[in-house]
Amino acid sequence: MNETFKSLPGWTYTSDAFFELEKTELILKNWQLVCHLSNIPEKGNFFTFEIFNKRVFVIRGDDGNVEAFHNFCSHRGTKLLDEISGTCKDKITCPYHAWGYDFKGNLIKVPYEDQFKDLKKSDHGLQKVELEIFQGFIFIKLLASNVPSVTDQFAPYITEIEQYRLEEMKPLGRVTMRPRKVNWKQIADNYVDTLHIPVAHPGLSNMVGKSYGVEVSSNNGYIHKMWGDGTNIRKDNLSNMLYDKYLPHMEHLPDDKQRYWLYYRLWPNLAFDIYPEQMDFMQFIPIDANTTMIREIAYALPDDRRETKVAQYLNWRINRQVNNEDTYLINLVQEGMGTNNFKSGPLAASEISLIDSANKIREALPISKQENKPEESEILQINTGP
Repeated sequence: MNETFKSLPGWTYTSDAFFELEKTELILKNWQLVCHLSNIPEKGNFFTFEIFNKRVFVIRGDDGNVEAFHNFCSHRGTKLLDEISGTCKDKITCPYHAWGYDFKGNLIKVPYEDQFKDLKKSDHGLQKVELEIFQGFIFIKLLASNVPSVTDQFAPYITEIEQYRLEEMKPLGRVTMRPRKVNWKQIADNYVDTLHIPVAHPGLSNMVGKSYGVEVSSNNGYIHKMWGDGTNIRKDNLSNMLYDKYLPHMEHLPDDKQRYWLYYRLWPNLAFDIYPEQMDFMQFIPIDANTTMIREIAYALPDDRRETKVAQYLNWRINRQVNNEDTYLINLVQEGMGTNNFKSGPLAASEISLIDSANKIREALPISKQENKPEESEILQINTGP
């Protein structure tokens, strides 16, 4: 790991021009999560996803395989699928002129086809998007890059993850979107900031005590892992106490994972919270330099036990409080950095995820090494170099 133990300068959290660089170099060149296979179990089931001006959908084909396409018609660019999820009966039909595509993206129907001179339907299929399925989750990458596959990035933790049988999970609800008036990095940084937990999160500290740990994966730090063992929950927090009381034994997990809370950040903007009774994903979708949308949904193995349902509800209560505490804090950080007087702050050697993330951004966007904010109009040119 690079020995630079300081944060990024404050201006990188507020600059519109720097944000434009991040969109291309940090977000679109890395993997983004669309949904789980269980969200599209049948032929013709689709799920849509949007980030910046990119619109994509994944769809289950006649052969059971999943494909990903840009969400526009080859005729006039019309958005094909306007719902978050749904089903196409026998083909994908444009709502504007009824051009039709099969589930492999091939153009198969053109009304008034004889009026289109020299039209070759084979030249006008849907544009494919790079896709990977990992542990049942469907990821896409919108710009070509040398970023390894999700499978390779998670390689150091595959054995641990497989214990949770993520491929067999089903959605617990719908996708929710939570807007936050902060830069996306504030949320991503906060997710892996372990030093604030005993200060800001009494409930979570009550749950995991001093067992909370953090590490950066050995394969170039693509994964930031955190964990906490709730085996010895203190009894002075009602939600935590009831969670410990009602959470049943999970037959698929070893004894040391029965009260184990596990967190993975897939750099830069994806987070997976894995608990004995469920897992949640969070996606920090940048909107602009000062606005982020948190996209999230929970999944769990089929389990009709009343105790499991109660534990899932209590998990939500515990984490809702943590989220409220974090929202207050990241707003304060964003406001402080917005003064433009804050430069870079020192990072403790134990803040390994923050150090690693800052160094990755400095490597991808060299202009972020500058303490003082350049003129907005010069940021792109300076970053590119002579």
